[in-house]
Amino acid sequence: MFFWIMTVGLFFMQFTAGVWLHVAFPSVPLKWAALIIPFLLSVFVRFGMTYTRTHFGVWESVLYYVANAWVGLAFIIFCASLIFLALHGLLLLCRCNIIRFLGPASLVIMVVLCALAMWNGLKTPAIKYVDVHIDGAPELKAAVLSDTHLGVGVSLKRFERALEKLQKEKPDLLLVLGDVFEYGPGKDSYAQALARFEAPLGKYGVLGNHEYYTGYENSLRFYRQSGIALLQNETARPMENLTIAGVKDVRTARVKEQDVTQLLASIPAGDAIFYLSHQPLLVQTAADAGAGLMLSGHTHNGQIFPFNFLVKWQYPYVYGLYPVGHMNLYVTSGWFYWGMPLRLFAPAEMAVIRVNA
Repeated sequence: MFFWIMTVGLFFMQFTAGVWLHVAFPSVPLKWAALIIPFLLSVFVRFGMTYTRTHFGVWESVLYYVANAWVGLAFIIFCASLIFLALHGLLLLCRCNIIRFLGPASLVIMVVLCALAMWNGLKTPAIKYVDVHIDGAPELKAAVLSDTHLGVGVSLKRFERALEKLQKEKPDLLLVLGDVFEYGPGKDSYAQALARFEAPLGKYGVLGNHEYYTGYENSLRFYRQSGIALLQNETARPMENLTIAGVKDVRTARVKEQDVTQLLASIPAGDAIFYLSHQPLLVQTAADAGAGLMLSGHTHNGQIFPFNFLVKWQYPYVYGLYPVGHMNLYVTSGWFYWGMPLRLFAPAEMAVIRVNA
């Protein structure tokens, strides 16, 4: 069902772009720009996305990248086309002579935006330092791994480069927020690379929604191989005065407010609480229950502007550091991307939380 909805949406976006292309350059036939080419591209993307879920190899990787990238590029072109169509209509009403420059200007802007999105999608995520003060917590540095979506979309070498960059920060903890492995070959190699990552106080994590979608038991095995202590409505105490609590994916596993309250109530009095939840939901509940730091991912900060505004309808806390009562909430934009290998005005990051530094 997802692929069919995506295909229809893709056709509509390309149709809109085709209409603008015809308006800006009347010599371009409308049926080709808005119907035939969008239809053919939609069929190509539909095939590429489904075929590469079960077939893997060099050419399949190229097909995966092209098909998924085009969806993101089409979204960018669609948004730009809407703006220029509206601007064209306004200038027509005003009978402004500069209207003839809109077509060339739109092409330049679209090319620049698409190139920027592709470049940002290919870059190794930057380190993002986040300084927080938490009463009663020891001074430490916690690295955050979230939304890597490894597998056919992100190569092992690329993942290893990112891990090597993060390792240089010498974190005390590695906190994993889910959506780690998507699908594809070499799953054990990704797990082994993560297992080699050194964090003296340990590696702790929770599941994301994609761990359920891609196979719950396989996801559990991946976490075990990676050396991650998985917290499923559970707690861990890596050192005195510090407890890490983690919940299952709130929406997929239907975690309730009372689940969070009971979990945090079981923690020894006086311990600082780091609370891990893949999705930034039940935030006030965690704050009221005594969490000092809440870490979440999932939103990707929209990944491609202006999609972050749509994400904010579902998630009031979409990206960044938020004070919620006495709790610090940090929502990371994630390491790489999901599906579309692009980032536009929503850069990927590897967050390093510096506590009481």
